[in-house]
Amino acid sequence: MRKIWKKSFAIVATSILAVSVLAGCGGNKSNVDKDGVTTVKVGVVGEYNEQWDTINQLLEKDKIKVELVKFSDYAIPNRALNDGEIDLNAFQHKAFLENDIKQKGYQLESIGDTVIAPLSIYNNKDKVSSVEEIKDGDIIAIPSDLTNGGRALKLLEAAGLIECDPEKGYVPTKADITKYNVKIEIKEAESATLAKLLPDCTAAVINGGNAFTAGLDPTKDSIFTEDVNPENNGAVESLVNVIVARSEDKDNEIYKKIVDAYHTDEVKKTVEEMYHGAFLCVW
Repeated sequence: MRKIWKKSFAIVATSILAVSVLAGCGGNKSNVDKDGVTTVKVGVVGEYNEQWDTINQLLEKDKIKVELVKFSDYAIPNRALNDGEIDLNAFQHKAFLENDIKQKGYQLESIGDTVIAPLSIYNNKDKVSSVEEIKDGDIIAIPSDLTNGGRALKLLEAAGLIECDPEKGYVPTKADITKYNVKIEIKEAESATLAKLLPDCTAAVINGGNAFTAGLDPTKDSIFTEDVNPENNGAVESLVNVIVARSEDKDNEIYKKIVDAYHTDEVKKTVEEMYHGAFLCVW
């Protein structure tokens, strides 16, 4: 009887170990449904997600399904990913990720490039119709976070409105403005709110995603757009948006398949047709 009990215990223990090993190897095994489909939760910000519908179509053969988890601003998705509330996120460029990791100690890594979203200056059409019409005292709204705020200041510099300390690279702050060619008032706000503030400003610097969400067309509604040609803008590589995973999951095979699905002609076609230049594919 004792031998039988020992043998049964050994079988149970071996089974538990096997299940644990499988869960550790594959990732997301707990999210596999009765049909064998693995659901991967991806954090996003904004209403510009049609490419993920195309990706899900491509992933059907692999029995993988992306479930989008939408956040209202840029402050939350990296924390949610780091804490295990989601599996991946796709909302930020490399410079933002690098800064967030540095500031908060997140154990996160980029696992694939996606798009670049050029910044543009969008004008209050009741006040100005061109950059040249911006005058002393006019209010320009920019993103409040360090990386996008610095990027916005470099765009205002490229537009001839201000000059920044060249030693600060592509992430200057308002304190690094060395000259106001036009004595504008620069106000900072969270990126997702900038389009809503536009009626109270002369202009606002808004990225492609937030502009698209607000119904703004960069080809029709902006008066100056960021140059994303790497030959002219040395910061472009840092401005590429990425899919991000926890460091421990950077080699997860399921996540690699999601990145591969993103890097397809089908997704590129969706991006080009849906967003009218708000996003540019980088693969």
